[in-house]
Amino acid sequence: MEVSTKPSALSRAGAAAAAVKTTTNGTQTDTETSMWTPSSWTTKPIKQDVVYDDRAAVSKALAKLERCPPIVTPTEICRLKRHLRDVALGKSFLLQGGDCAELFDYCESGMIESKIKLLLQMSLVLIYGAGKPVVRIARMAGQFAKPRSSPTEQHNGKIITAFRGDNVNGYDPGERTPDPSRLVSAYFHSAATSNYIRASLASGIADLHSPLDWELGHVKEEDIKAKYETIVNSITESLRFMKTVGADSAASSLETVELFTSHEGLLLEYEQSLTRLLKTPAFHQPSYPASAPSHPNSNNSPDHINDNKQYYNTSAHFLWIGDRTRQLHGAHIEYFRGIANPIGLKIGPSMPASEIVPLLDLLNPTLEIGKITLITRYGAAHISSLLPSHIRAVQASRHNGTVIWQCDPMHGNTRSTPSGVKTRRFSDILSEVGSAMQIHTAMGTHLGGVHLELTGEAVTECVGGSEGLGEGDLEGGGYKSFCDPRLNEKQALELAFLVAGGFRGEG
Repeated sequence: MEVSTKPSALSRAGAAAAAVKTTTNGTQTDTETSMWTPSSWTTKPIKQDVVYDDRAAVSKALAKLERCPPIVTPTEICRLKRHLRDVALGKSFLLQGGDCAELFDYCESGMIESKIKLLLQMSLVLIYGAGKPVVRIARMAGQFAKPRSSPTEQHNGKIITAFRGDNVNGYDPGERTPDPSRLVSAYFHSAATSNYIRASLASGIADLHSPLDWELGHVKEEDIKAKYETIVNSITESLRFMKTVGADSAASSLETVELFTSHEGLLLEYEQSLTRLLKTPAFHQPSYPASAPSHPNSNNSPDHINDNKQYYNTSAHFLWIGDRTRQLHGAHIEYFRGIANPIGLKIGPSMPASEIVPLLDLLNPTLEIGKITLITRYGAAHISSLLPSHIRAVQASRHNGTVIWQCDPMHGNTRSTPSGVKTRRFSDILSEVGSAMQIHTAMGTHLGGVHLELTGEAVTECVGGSEGLGEGDLEGGGYKSFCDPRLNEKQALELAFLVAGGFRGEG
């Protein structure tokens, strides 16, 4: 049902998003055009969309979002793009991690701080191992929505709508009807989380002059514990030496770090409402391969480049396209091809090698170095048979050398216990990362980063690791995820230690 909306209440593009009735069966409802606008995705077939009963309420929510200020700025986004260029060139390493799906209840100081501290410690270990700077991106401040394999599920013998994330519906079975007011709630929880991240970093939460908790009592095997202690001692001695000789007195980087935010760009009505035409910072100078052509106006978008303005998604610094929504002619690719943010693209076992380059042509026609991060998620048992062909496809194209290869060792390794509890084996996670490193080295490319689902809390959701967690431990009160299992703080730090060892040839 289409809703008539006053122009002052909702922009023309917003009205298109609010009234969109794009089909999910692959049938396109409008004439395909080449000109990109923030709402041109509404003319494309869409996957994983949300069907709301009250379109008037959708219009009201989107009108509110269009009036809200940006959560992130082009200056911050362009700083991240500069760092990701270095990752693509092999000069830095990318660490991305956080919850599978945030809940609004996670917008709480203790939970936010624990993830900041965990990502900081992991990055220090990876700096030690890789011998290069680490770019930190959190799956925070917006990672609410989750794609689902089925729109419904069974509960007490009844079919109910699946939980799609706090920005869509509630986990309680009585709150499963999609509620557009949750889109507005998602904005304010994201803004509050981002604000607290900035305030915490500015207040010294990441000050490396302060002692860090490197407690390793959970490590049961003495030889492994000794390796970890060697790394910790090396890091702490380096920091102490810099302080002693005064090398840290002018090094503000020891007092704070940069931490960028990210989420999957799943709900396009929400993403469009926070997409703004803004001035690009003067310092930003994109990098291109020497063989690339000139780069005036990309994506057939309006001629705003001459005004030094671009469309930025201001809901997060970095957004990615999921494995379920990366259809070449689908709505998500259409939306993502027009924004200036760095973009991630999930690549799983169902991705034919022949589709990668056409997707890159759409998402990065100007060959900007570091614009696209290819997030591979195959599973430990399949990576060796799938990753090489995907690498070869990119190497044979004009995009060779422009992308970041990032390993997501989580999603391809999800399994269920006999009692039906979803979990992941730590050994499978580690195996996939190790295989990725070996394959990239053998093929003349480099692993640019890891993408992890983790939490700073003491949960028991993944089995294995030096804690010796087994499937029996999942039945206790430590399993808290409402979606997929996450590494706890000890498992995540242990993975960083092992990856660091792999970089130093100690695997």
